[in-house]
Amino acid sequence: MTIKLKRAYDPPSLDDGVRVLVERLWPRGLSKERAAVDRWVKDLAPSTELRRWYDHDVEKWPEFRRRYRAELRKRPDEVAELRRLAGAGPVTFVYASRETQRNSAAILRTVVEEAPGASPDRTGNT
Repeated sequence: MTIKLKRAYDPPSLDDGVRVLVERLWPRGLSKERAAVDRWVKDLAPSTELRRWYDHDVEKWPEFRRRYRAELRKRPDEVAELRRLAGAGPVTFVYASRETQRNSAAILRTVVEEAPGASPDRTGNT
């Protein structure tokens, strides 16, 4: 299973495979042609309430990660579909955040790569 992460504003490349936008909102100022996404899974992005609460505050990262994983556990069919897609070939999760390490796409990738039913990571990693 190969899942890459890429900012929506970075140019697409041939080795991206299936490009999946993993944001609830369309990236500001980005045309659909330039984004070149194959799928948009806005229902798997953090809820509006969670996104607003977090507000990219690094000190809230551990709690944001915990809460987002809890939201994803409520959507097992959608997560399983991404798992199947990633198992079939390369996938790139496309995200809008300027933060390249601490973002929801990184958490989603970890959840999709985990075995179904795995317990949440308690090590502090995504």
